Amino acid sequence: MDTFPRCLLQHAQTRPDSPAVRQKSRGIWQTLTWRQLADEVAALAAGLAARGLQRGDTVALLGENRPRLIAAMAAVQWLGGVIVPLFADTPADEIAGPLQGAGVAYVFAEDQEQVDKLLQLLPQCPSLRGIFYDDDRGMRHYALDRLQSYDSLLAQGRQALPTQRAAIDAELTRGHGQDAAALFFTSGTTGPARGVLHSHAALIDRARAVAQLDGLGADDVTMAYLPPAWIGQHAFAYAVPMVTGACVCCPESSETMLQDMREMGPSLFLAPPRVLEALLTQVTIRINDTGGFKQRLYTHFLGVAARVGEGVLAGQPVGMGDRLAYALGQMLIYGPLRDVLGMSRVRVAYSAGEAVGPDLLRFYRSIGINLKQLYGSTETGLFVTLQRDGQVQPAAVGAAAPGVELGFSAQREVLVRSPGLFLGYHGGTAAAQPATDAQGWFHTGDAGWLGEDGQLHVIDRLQDLGTLADGTPFAPKPLENKLKFSPYINEAVAFGKGQDKVCVFVDIDPEAVGNWADKQGLSYTGLADLASLDPVYDLIAGVIAQANAELAADPATARLQVHRFLLLHKRLEADDGELTRMRKLRRDLIAQRFASLVTALFDGSSQGRVDAKVRYEDGRTGIVSADVKIHDAKTFAPVALKKAA
Repeated sequence: MDTFPRCLLQHAQTRPDSPAVRQKSRGIWQTLTWRQLADEVAALAAGLAARGLQRGDTVALLGENRPRLIAAMAAVQWLGGVIVPLFADTPADEIAGPLQGAGVAYVFAEDQEQVDKLLQLLPQCPSLRGIFYDDDRGMRHYALDRLQSYDSLLAQGRQALPTQRAAIDAELTRGHGQDAAALFFTSGTTGPARGVLHSHAALIDRARAVAQLDGLGADDVTMAYLPPAWIGQHAFAYAVPMVTGACVCCPESSETMLQDMREMGPSLFLAPPRVLEALLTQVTIRINDTGGFKQRLYTHFLGVAARVGEGVLAGQPVGMGDRLAYALGQMLIYGPLRDVLGMSRVRVAYSAGEAVGPDLLRFYRSIGINLKQLYGSTETGLFVTLQRDGQVQPAAVGAAAPGVELGFSAQREVLVRSPGLFLGYHGGTAAAQPATDAQGWFHTGDAGWLGEDGQLHVIDRLQDLGTLADGTPFAPKPLENKLKFSPYINEAVAFGKGQDKVCVFVDIDPEAVGNWADKQGLSYTGLADLASLDPVYDLIAGVIAQANAELAADPATARLQVHRFLLLHKRLEADDGELTRMRKLRRDLIAQRFASLVTALFDGSSQGRVDAKVRYEDGRTGIVSADVKIHDAKTFAPVALKKAA
């Protein structure tokens, strides 16, 4: 079981009638067993071989999660091909680079929308020999030799399979764990996205490591709802199920995700921090829409959970009174809340992709969800450290996973040696960059340190670290996570490197703030109008004041309090280039695009003028101009200084 197709065949032999993949379509869950999935993959491999797919060819995947996407990945790898998952919401002009850089030979596209993007790019992508589409709606009049439906390809493969079985099985036998399996593109937070090439062995090793640590097995159920282009989604909706035999469930749509989760009751759940923040915001909005008694009940038992919930989850001694109070909260609040979130059966949940705020981690753990943090990157196969049960520290990211070595440079950069490391970068100038240094260490670009208990503490990206003008160490991410714990703040961007104080941009959550504004009887015409209202500024000022009070209580962070802030007149968007497709901040671009606002924050101006580029839904771009108000934030004297006085 050193390649994914071999894992698939092993499950088809040992658990042929167990569910492998489920998908909800038109309100009905449909199931593929391991035997059925293996049969479809074999036929698809025969069809691809007939179309000319050869070992080493790259095949892109463009669409949302569905069983046919999983079958396509396994079929390509059966023949020795390399899969290249791409973000389905990416405009055509952004897809061209990855297609060209990876030399993509074939593409599995979900529907007409994705096919139209590809047809537009054909003149720029001479290596592209075939496009296979799944959903045939709107495709009736498309006539092109390189275009074929998934159903037609599958039928062609089934017809050819009896005579081609020996040939495709020979390709399967030729496969080796060190062969390239997948090419993922980095998020591009600090520069152009780079193609990261992973072997079967590296991805399978990471899946086995997490399965070993948390006892994952064939009885587990996981959800495939995140972008397939993210390595985290690939790990938990493809690699882990292929290794353990777990069942993957594909929701009908993003709109039905929570309801579909409640129906399937996953035992294994993965979410980047942005998803956890969005879920908490939805809960807060629903609670705010209830009556006063329910709000007071919710607030009271959240206080109980914050006090003893993590101890109960970790099996630590808890007083009888607190245990009884928590049990009552379990019946009235925590249990129903987990059910609303679709997590009533979750045995273990992971957060990965970027640092999760300690407050957010504590909240989920306090209500009985065993949420743990994974730390790593695309190059490291998603994770190199993992928080163990009973040893979760909100400020740490866990100890090294099996087989992983951690080291540190003189600048405190985290260095990694791991069997899950990538083969190297693919294409362009990135291909010339070695994966590791002469000693075999991969340089993560993150700054951190190792605690006495062996747990890794990650501070921030090295390039984002700095000091205030007085020499106080400054890292923006921890501060931003503290602010984003509020349901009213969608994104926060902190500035302070080389400055005499810290200031922030706030991207408000339009749904949560809009709900609050409606209850206050405020009128507004859109996001820009909402973000300009003085009561909304007062609302966010209260959130920042609370964060400042917490910062002031710790001598190490007291000088990092936010002094000035503004509310952006537009959302920070991936389509506008301000966020990656996984919604990570592109700091340099934001600072450059909103340079006039950054200047106004620090020069004492009461407002700033900005002209922001936006991309509309139809693909057109334009400029949105606005005068943005700037307010001072309430700050507090450091607690240590108060005591000294």
